Amino acid sequence: MVKFYESSFSYEYAFPAVSLAYFLRYPNPYAKHVLSTDTIDRHFDPDNQRLYTTRLHLKRSKLPPTILKLLPKGILGSNSDSGQSYILETSVVDVREGWMTTETKNLEWTGILSVIEKQFYRRQVQENTSNNGEITNETQNGTTDVTTSTTFLSRFGQGGLRTARRRVETTPANRGPAADTPDDAQPKKGFLSSWSTSSLQRTIEAIGMRRTREALLKSKDGMNVVLGRMRSGGLVEVLEGMRRDREGVYGSEGPWRERGWKGINDDE
Repeated sequence: MVKFYESSFSYEYAFPAVSLAYFLRYPNPYAKHVLSTDTIDRHFDPDNQRLYTTRLHLKRSKLPPTILKLLPKGILGSNSDSGQSYILETSVVDVREGWMTTETKNLEWTGILSVIEKQFYRRQVQENTSNNGEITNETQNGTTDVTTSTTFLSRFGQGGLRTARRRVETTPANRGPAADTPDDAQPKKGFLSSWSTSSLQRTIEAIGMRRTREALLKSKDGMNVVLGRMRSGGLVEVLEGMRRDREGVYGSEGPWRERGWKGINDDE
């Protein structure tokens, strides 16, 4: 089963500010659960003038109790108590054309629920009609439009169903017409098992969608905090705000960090 969620909104800030704020959004008062951000790769392609970045976020996160109640005991092992999860983020920025695409996906608990979030940022362009009737595009430098699409996919129970189907297909009772077992006995069992698993998958995906809606609101609020700091005091105020947010949660020696593993300045 697959569920989709899509939303659109705008930031009342220019695209260069929004794209920069995206990379400086952690930590902020609405993302206290983010423990670290590591830049795995960053490179600039001179041919298409685009910046490619891959980052790994470590977040304080657990499966919602409502989902845990639906799962058999022991299925998660020790992962359910770790309290941390990794999120992989990839992005492409084209400053010349004024757009940015991002994709984030969870690396933990993917057998239970995979969440893939894609965002498209673009400087707002308004169509105007000239006196001779020609339509022209005029860039609105002070606004950036954002479209978010999220995909939820639960594969919980599919491995067990595939194993059960293989067993049914290889049993003597299902190899020929001389079998003693009625023809519709095994299909009925498979149908009921499939229905139960599908219901559980839909429930897990619905819970994930509800939590994502709440997270998107907090994410937007966090970005607005960073953008507000940038407008009032520039990059210095943004970095100072990050320091205050970090120390407010963890103290001056807290675990939050941002480390670049491989970047555009590695050769310097």
